[in-house]
Amino acid sequence: MNPLFRTVDVGGESPYTITIGPGLLADGAALARHVRGRHVLLVSDSTVAPLYAAAVREALHAARPELGIGTFILPAGEASKTLAHFGHAIDALATLGATRDACVFALGGGVVGDLAGFAAACWMRGVDCVQLPTTLLSMVDSSVGGKTAVDIPQGKNLVGAFHPPRAVFADTGALRTLPPRELRAGLAEVIKYGAIRDPLFFQWLEAERAALLESEPTVLAQAIARSCEHKAEIVERDPLERGERALLNLGHTFGHAIETEQGYGSPDNDNLNHGEAVAVGMVLAARLSAQLGMADDADTERLIALLRAYGLPTAIPAGLAPDALLARMRLDKKNQAGRLRLVLWRGIGRAEVVPDVDEARVLKVLAGG
Repeated sequence: MNPLFRTVDVGGESPYTITIGPGLLADGAALARHVRGRHVLLVSDSTVAPLYAAAVREALHAARPELGIGTFILPAGEASKTLAHFGHAIDALATLGATRDACVFALGGGVVGDLAGFAAACWMRGVDCVQLPTTLLSMVDSSVGGKTAVDIPQGKNLVGAFHPPRAVFADTGALRTLPPRELRAGLAEVIKYGAIRDPLFFQWLEAERAALLESEPTVLAQAIARSCEHKAEIVERDPLERGERALLNLGHTFGHAIETEQGYGSPDNDNLNHGEAVAVGMVLAARLSAQLGMADDADTERLIALLRAYGLPTAIPAGLAPDALLARMRLDKKNQAGRLRLVLWRGIGRAEVVPDVDEARVLKVLAGG
């Protein structure tokens, strides 16, 4: 087996395959195999589209000359993941004349994947979507599992739907154009899988830091595949996040609160991006777990050391008030009956969902206590 190419099968009611390897965006025959009808809407953003959109269009047309292919380009950045831009994507599908057998191709990072997937979920009550993630973060997280959504001012991902893709093609060649900061952000989500359920993977990530930060192709493909395997196993058992799937949100309740409170910014500003916010959120969850007597401080310190080794932040940015962050956390989708429900851990590889968490304890951690 070529170590640069991997496949991961996601089972359940809507099974699909994640294909990982270089050159996939130019494989028109493989991409077109998932188009049942005559219409394709290619959704991308202003950073990714100039790099790859033409190649994807040409590959699809070479394989299926009769296809009608429309394009919708978002401004790059989390600030574009809005109901307004979702509406523009729907307009693009209408202009294309997309029928029930149309397919939306999501070419880009998590913002594009989430918004394009949500548009596919809603157009004519659901058309096909193929995810073409171009960032490490989207390859190991948002493109897999069928969660689609947009943000509103009150919080991240509060409007959306579950809509599994027909296929995921993670072209690792696209990572060559990924800025170092975005690579590190993706590695935060990779570290998460070790933290929630795989101590040996966590240990492997400690050992392979240099190779991963240098984007060594074989090691990177292995990290992506292992992360996707973990997510696939959980999603198969809990596709609608009624139980175990919530474990995938370690650090996310804290992280989403930070992202929302600082404002969804552009890729060029100093606000934390999603992966960076999740890194900080994992540290806060670990600290809270230690305060509650669930885990040892040594596990928290080991997590902090690994995140810092990968160049990731581990503390809340200055200027964010603990009370305001807690208010954001109260809107998290995992909460029940108005009480905080958080993903915490009992040490590396042993995450669990904890209901009815005392807000005073959370506030203390947010305040640095």
